[in-house]
Amino acid sequence: MAEVDVVVVGAGIVGAACAEALSAAGVRVLVLDRGAPASGTTAAGEGNILVSDKGPGAELDLAIASRAEWLAVLDRLPRQVADVEWEPKGGLVVATGEPGPLEDFAAAQRAAGVDARVLKPAEAFELEPLLTPSVTVAVHYPDDAQLQPVLAATALLAAVRARGGVVLGGVTVQSVLRSAGGRVSGVSTSAGDFACRAVVNACGPWAGAFSVLAGGPVEILPRRGMILVTAPLPECVRHKVYDADYVGAVGSGDADLQTSTVVESTRAGTVLIGSSRERIGFDDSVRVRVLRELARKAVGLFPFLGEVPVMRAYGGFRPYAPDHLPVIGADPRVDGLWHATGHEGAGIGLAASTGRLLTELFLGLAPHVDPLPFRVDRPALLGVS
Repeated sequence: MAEVDVVVVGAGIVGAACAEALSAAGVRVLVLDRGAPASGTTAAGEGNILVSDKGPGAELDLAIASRAEWLAVLDRLPRQVADVEWEPKGGLVVATGEPGPLEDFAAAQRAAGVDARVLKPAEAFELEPLLTPSVTVAVHYPDDAQLQPVLAATALLAAVRARGGVVLGGVTVQSVLRSAGGRVSGVSTSAGDFACRAVVNACGPWAGAFSVLAGGPVEILPRRGMILVTAPLPECVRHKVYDADYVGAVGSGDADLQTSTVVESTRAGTVLIGSSRERIGFDDSVRVRVLRELARKAVGLFPFLGEVPVMRAYGGFRPYAPDHLPVIGADPRVDGLWHATGHEGAGIGLAASTGRLLTELFLGLAPHVDPLPFRVDRPALLGVS
């Protein structure tokens, strides 16, 4: 095939969003994935687009921008693939203990531009009548949303194809080729060589290994999570609901198992129950104790779930960065190598602005968010304490 401008390695939601944004700007794109598109981390995601779980700082700024950017992205998708089950359902964070910490967290978020509405228990029950009566305070986040991640990634890649881009699954990148001057000139793959001017590392939890192969190592590690799925039910959970401990678990760097309650319904009527986090490498064995802990905590938040059958459980690996910030931008060590990874469990929500920011940087345009916190050459990513 003819030379392309950019090869995106990884066809999950972040790689798809980068490819879609680049192609929308007129960049010639080839997307490669060693598996089927959207079959890795994206397929194991809940589809969360959240501003509620992030404290003030760079990631929250990116999340606010990405919540708005998702609407722009969906608006420009081909009509026949635009249904990604977008649900602007809002989020509800509840505390069953001392209300002060959650109230303080919400106040800090409001100062950063988040619509965070503190509710009394009676007001929380109006939004979610089946909540535990132990709620002491809640915060409603109207801007939290959800979509179906595999449908979304597939739609983004369909848009890439519609603009003349190419998406190939079942193709493993074996090396990144460079010119005599050291600049990226292509990739060597299991399907042959492809010439290009730049390569984007969007390999999710496997981005650390690919970065070494590409000559620009960054410290991205897998962090496993598990989800329970109930049998379909009539509407019973109207929002994404989670306990106040979830925010601490998201920001923790602890390698040991952590669980917090997250409950939400899908359009199909099933209820998704999470969440767990543990750094155990790429061990994908099912741990019954993790599932029991998820179920126990979920029943504590919604007692009716104790009578609901669980249909299945699944897990996946999230790309974890030691400083809890994604890496988005050019690698200064390898001319033509770019990274878009490290979003951990926020990849679905942050994907839209990640694609836009990478495209802006690639084309030399003014970035819509500050790119410096996400730069590749920050100490935490290079293994420097």
